[in-house]
Amino acid sequence: MKRNATFKVLLMFIVGLFLSVNTFAQQIVVKGIVKDTTGEPIIGANVIVKGTTNGTITDFDGNFLLNANKGDIIIISFIGYRSQEAQAAASMNIILKDDTELLDEVVVIGYGSVKKDDLSGSVVAIKAEEMNKGAVTSPQELIMGKVPGLSVSQGDGAPGAGSTIRIRGGASLNASNDPLIVIDGIPVSNDAAPGTPNALATINPNDIETFTVLKDASATAIYGSRASNGVIIIQTKKGTQDKIKVSYSGTFTAKDPYKRIETLDAQSFREVMQAQYPEGTAQSADIQRILNVYPNQSTDWQDAIYQTGLSTDQNIGIAGKAGFMPFRISLGYNTEKGTLKTSKYERYTGAVNLSPKFFDNHLSVDINVKGTINKNRFADSGAVGAAAFFDPTKPIYDEENRYNGYWNWGIVQGAQADLATQNPLSLLYDRNNHGTTKRSLGNIQLDYKIHGLEDLHANLNLGYDVAKTTGRNFVNSNSVQSSLDKTFTGLGQGNTWNNLRRNHLLDFYMNYAKNIESIKSNFDIMAGYSWQHFYYGEFYQFNLSSCIRQQNS
Repeated sequence: MKRNATFKVLLMFIVGLFLSVNTFAQQIVVKGIVKDTTGEPIIGANVIVKGTTNGTITDFDGNFLLNANKGDIIIISFIGYRSQEAQAAASMNIILKDDTELLDEVVVIGYGSVKKDDLSGSVVAIKAEEMNKGAVTSPQELIMGKVPGLSVSQGDGAPGAGSTIRIRGGASLNASNDPLIVIDGIPVSNDAAPGTPNALATINPNDIETFTVLKDASATAIYGSRASNGVIIIQTKKGTQDKIKVSYSGTFTAKDPYKRIETLDAQSFREVMQAQYPEGTAQSADIQRILNVYPNQSTDWQDAIYQTGLSTDQNIGIAGKAGFMPFRISLGYNTEKGTLKTSKYERYTGAVNLSPKFFDNHLSVDINVKGTINKNRFADSGAVGAAAFFDPTKPIYDEENRYNGYWNWGIVQGAQADLATQNPLSLLYDRNNHGTTKRSLGNIQLDYKIHGLEDLHANLNLGYDVAKTTGRNFVNSNSVQSSLDKTFTGLGQGNTWNNLRRNHLLDFYMNYAKNIESIKSNFDIMAGYSWQHFYYGEFYQFNLSSCIRQQNS
């Protein structure tokens, strides 16, 4: 038995020795050099054994040294070049080719487009697949954190609130620091109409194909001084040559303002007030009388003004080709119920794109039409501060039905309590502030390659942007807000407005682009004319009413 056991151990030792020798014999030292197609060495190229972490990089002469086994696959890669795989050998000579897909990628920069490798200014292009995902309801949310030098500051948290966009910070103390927004070739005014937070608020994020951000002074060579704060160019999705496809996306979200300002409850408030004004002081009697009007009342005013904000975003798109006509049609609906009661936002969007080609693809036609309806109900944000400071020993509603049924400080020692904090619910429900914006944006762009001289293009772009806003901002009659007006005490009052903004555009240019390989030269000559007209009209009317009444809802 001992002899058999010794024999087995010896046999296993011999087999293991042969396996080790065999494995050692398969290992080789891989020595190689990496160059580009011109014969220049590539410095810092990655060289790695496929499926392992065993790797190195090339030196200043493009050389590398690596331990590997025979049969291993070596992967060589470098930014701007196509990756290459080769079987491990003692001597390797690798030629990396340019990644022509990357270098030929076209970027829209204004009048026309250029290849990425021809860019001289600071330009960042973000495609749809690179944008932020999730419950995105405004276009600026798509590029937050995606573009170096571009900051997006969130608004006040109200439904549909816009964001502040800055490219490389602000440059002026008094003038606007907003970048120029260009949507499908139409520069639009960033001065939003009343009821619209910014120029991007009426664009459905699901219709956007690419963002291009022009960040340096070269943008002013295209758009003039209005581009001094940078330019954001938006290209929307277009029809395709594929079969008709239907896409749908839908999100449902809930927001809860669980973080609250720390305040005293009713019992703690009474104890603090009694300690501050003990018996025997001049104010003691008045304080006791005020605290004991509702001895058992306890109101959490922050709970009273906040609610769970439910929202949904639904979008459907149809794209493809019908006969000779590539097309895309989309519809979208977004609604947000704010976490502050009475605040609400609704947006309806529709877009149509047609992109046919004629005369053997010499004439390209691009037609875009977008329509949007924005509806806003604005809550009085002063209710947030009022909820933190209002007396927790007082009820929400008044049994005597003063001030439209809301409890408020009225006559104190014979005078109106003008400086007293107002009932937060009264601030919300006794004010009716809402607006509706209807906007249509569209253009037709014709690009013609001259027959017989295909390097010469003639381009015509006709566009429009029309927005109409109506709204009203009233306080109800008999409300505490109306009682503070000494001229029209107790009367409901406010104003209505009508706003119209029009933007018409005509661009025409000729472009000759020719690459002559024999002399390694590229000619790109452009000449054209651009005309744009902005119209602004606004009408405000002050109104009084003694019968306006809004029910709590």
